[in-house]
Amino acid sequence: MAKISLVGQISEVDREIRMREQVYPKQIRDGKMRQAEAELAMERIHAVRATLVFIQENEAEIRAFIEQRKQERAATSRGQA
Repeated sequence: MAKISLVGQISEVDREIRMREQVYPKQIRDGKMRQAEAELAMERIHAVRATLVFIQENEAEIRAFIEQRKQERAATSRGQA
């Protein structure tokens, strides 16, 4: 699987949100989807977007934390050997 940037992922979620905003009202009118179901699906996709934006905004700190944990584990394993 190709590595997809956060910007690319957010862009794709934005495209999906726009598509759903166009499709869901017709689905509801045609009786193929309930209003509550559409609202829940939209809440979920907006939550996905918010998570991706949070990660993007905090990427440096997240990467630093992961690197620190790797170093701590490496130091611990060297001490046990």
